[in-house]
Amino acid sequence: MDTYEGLARLEWWVNRSTSLGGFDVHVTARATSSGWTCDAVFPGPLPEDHREAFDLLMQADPIFTLHFDEGSEILVHVASVRDGGHLALTAYEQAEPVDS
Repeated sequence: MDTYEGLARLEWWVNRSTSLGGFDVHVTARATSSGWTCDAVFPGPLPEDHREAFDLLMQADPIFTLHFDEGSEILVHVASVRDGGHLALTAYEQAEPVDS
């Protein structure tokens, strides 16, 4: 599969049991020679209160969990690429803890 298009959900988690926000998105992921590229768009304009919540979460930390309908998920770094709700998503890899 070189391309995936479909619905997904971006969620911002404080910890393993508390989510502060979730936003439905339409994603397009494409395989590239160096991995993958993914962009997302909100299915429609976000209501003002949802937009404010999304902007606040982005300012706090732009790392979200991207959930797909079939149950898989991946941590992604989210960047706004232009007005209108277009987002660029890149895989986020946590640094391994250093043993002391």
